Amino acid sequence: MYLVGLTGGIAAGKSAVAARWVELGAVEIDADVLAREAVAEGTQGLREVIGEFSSDVLLPDGTLDRAALAAVVFNDPTKRERLEAIVHPRVRMLAEQRFEQLPKESIVVYTVPLLVEAGVSLPFDKVVTVEAPEHVRIDRLIETRGLSQADAVARIKNQTSPTERANRADAILNSNQSLQLLLKDAEALWKQIVREASEK
Repeated sequence: MYLVGLTGGIAAGKSAVAARWVELGAVEIDADVLAREAVAEGTQGLREVIGEFSSDVLLPDGTLDRAALAAVVFNDPTKRERLEAIVHPRVRMLAEQRFEQLPKESIVVYTVPLLVEAGVSLPFDKVVTVEAPEHVRIDRLIETRGLSQADAVARIKNQTSPTERANRADAILNSNQSLQLLLKDAEALWKQIVREASEK
């Protein structure tokens, strides 16, 4: 298996890159999807979240109210760390289970927004970050997700810096350009990944 870690700041374009690589033959595993599984109804993860933050973070149907939980932890680093201590180890376990189920010749793209923040230490063959300037990402968050300027800035400030992501990465994709050009760059990098995977 050839394992690519794909990261980048919020609204940088990770999803577009991952989708194109899947079209080209990659298998994507999305850490955000695994994070939801980790605290799904009936799981030990959800029970621990309730124990830490009370049933106030549940919807009437017993599932996690993600918006309510985000409101609790978003501006409180201590509470956010407590939540991450519950979720992150479970996400890693779920990811490793997925990896084990895949054919050995797979090229796997593990899309993980908090790769740096969570200290993800999986045996990546390559780490790629997708980056765009902060003002571009703010505009995208306002236009595509309906956030206010203040909320967009807060979301970005809650993530690590582009420099820290770049320091962790083996390759950087610039998304401060048209989607067409970003995907062209992504395709060129994919060809390199395929070549390296064949030589592994």
